[in-house]
Amino acid sequence: MFTYTSEQFQLIVQFMLAEASRLGASDAVAEISEGHGLAVTTRKGEIETIEQSLDKQVGVSLYLGQRRGNASTSDFSPSSLRATVEAAFHIAQHTAEDDCAGLPEYDLLEKNPLNLDLFHPWEIEAIDAIEIARTAEAAAFAVSPQIQNSDGASVSTHQGHFILASSQGFLGGYPYSRHFISCAPIASSTGKNPTMQRDDWYSSSRIPAQLAPPAEIGRYAAQRALARLQARSIRTRRCPVIFEAPVAAGLLGSFVQAVSGGALYRRSSFLLDSLGKAVFPAHLNLYEDPHIPSITGSAPFDEEGVRTQARSVVASGVLQGYFLSTYTARKLGMQSTGNAGGSHHLRLSSTNTAAGDLPGLLRAMGTGLLVTELMGQGVNYVTGDYSRGAFGYWVERGEIQYPVEEITIAGNLREMLLDIQMVGSDVLVRGSKETGSLLIGSMTIGGK
Repeated sequence: MFTYTSEQFQLIVQFMLAEASRLGASDAVAEISEGHGLAVTTRKGEIETIEQSLDKQVGVSLYLGQRRGNASTSDFSPSSLRATVEAAFHIAQHTAEDDCAGLPEYDLLEKNPLNLDLFHPWEIEAIDAIEIARTAEAAAFAVSPQIQNSDGASVSTHQGHFILASSQGFLGGYPYSRHFISCAPIASSTGKNPTMQRDDWYSSSRIPAQLAPPAEIGRYAAQRALARLQARSIRTRRCPVIFEAPVAAGLLGSFVQAVSGGALYRRSSFLLDSLGKAVFPAHLNLYEDPHIPSITGSAPFDEEGVRTQARSVVASGVLQGYFLSTYTARKLGMQSTGNAGGSHHLRLSSTNTAAGDLPGLLRAMGTGLLVTELMGQGVNYVTGDYSRGAFGYWVERGEIQYPVEEITIAGNLREMLLDIQMVGSDVLVRGSKETGSLLIGSMTIGGK
């Protein structure tokens, strides 16, 4: 499966740590990895791309007191490894001291990493991946004669492994995998005002057998594209808004960024000094669990070797903790939360389960906007001001009336998060975020 064994990786990183010590480094950390993957794309049944990837890299960060230098190479020969350590050493010599620089505290390191079953390779040939992509696309075309074009269907797989080692004695690593199937059909209508609309759907997993059937992905993507036909704009107004589960996961991502160490110590977050304060309504809880076997957001330790722990990030609406690496924690006078590299698996839940699934949320909303796609990057993390292009559906009396385009939705993230009234049971996992659709009490809709 891999060119190098875990034992060979260990020998290489230990060699680099020994070289760092020989040069006079007070501390050092080395990480080595390799991976390979396959990605194919078809469009209208024809092969668009076939990509085979193979990568490997080893990097070292060393410290001269509180001065840090780092360098990396893809050449694993002893001479290249020595040169890489020497380059990091020379960089550290010319770097200013930083009183927060340094390796994690020893007692925070993971000494006995859990086996979280993160490696499920997919032994698939390009020709078989192409057939899967064609199956997804063919299923989309079969839904309706109005599906006559496509942005393509894709299949990708990636397997890799790594070892992380430090002069403190930490040594850990594991193999991992991730796989993906997607389809993006284009629907068209004829008549007086012909239109075209594109939508997509995908399935991802570490385990190939847990990917959704390709035909199911294609059919659902086609249904979503067809539903967008004959979209119109609406007049500017304020109304309730539902974020469909996939875009709701993005809203959670904005929250994570606002309470991450980098934004906090730079004082560039609208949620500064929010620890112990209400950031969500009291019916909401946000739980981080890095130890669920086989899923994308799981890890026994973070990118620095700090142990990960299950914890309540938000309990009854109140912020319990930030997302901190060793460096950002020291900048804030706090302790690492094991989040070097970002958040782990986050699950948003509500004690208010009256609405149920997405149709139930629509009925609870009554009249308002269901948002299924967001465009642009209109988020100011300093002030929390939020303004994005959107596509969605106008809802009246709890029923979808027609698709809506050429609009913006605007508000303030702090107020939006506090105004989440319900979470749907249509729970979806996107990356490391798990949430249902979200009903927000009121936002400004900018239309014609």
